[in-house]
Amino acid sequence: MSSAYVEPMRLAIDEAQAAQVTGDVPIGAVVVGPAGGVIGRGRNAREAEGDPTAHAEILALRAASANVGSWRLDGCTLVVTLEPCAMCAGAAVLARVARLVYGTADPKGGAVGSLWDLVRDRRLNHRPEVVSGVLADECAALLREFFDAQRLR
Repeated sequence: MSSAYVEPMRLAIDEAQAAQVTGDVPIGAVVVGPAGGVIGRGRNAREAEGDPTAHAEILALRAASANVGSWRLDGCTLVVTLEPCAMCAGAAVLARVARLVYGTADPKGGAVGSLWDLVRDRRLNHRPEVVSGVLADECAALLREFFDAQRLR
């Protein structure tokens, strides 16, 4: 695990924790710009917004694009607590992020190596670098605790 991604992952974990306030699954994301500062943040908001596309990654990418004034996020890093789904992995490719960093794998819906490997598909015109397993135990614990609490209801 690269220590360079620990601080941004902690920020993504903060976003994930905040998602629980609205009953959303605790997944958080940040986009780090080429200069190293956070230029976009997002947390799952499907329940809060009633929007099936309100995933943490999508919201963070939208915020980053608005911040830089372009859909192209060249040189940026998307950091997310859970391996992205097909929609979010596709959005990362389309936004041209340089790298995608995630915490824990998603064996049920992950599209960055678990079920599919969308971001490394050679047929696509852009393939970001992938770093996985950053603070994986902490990211997984958030999800496990959330779903354990849901089962008790």
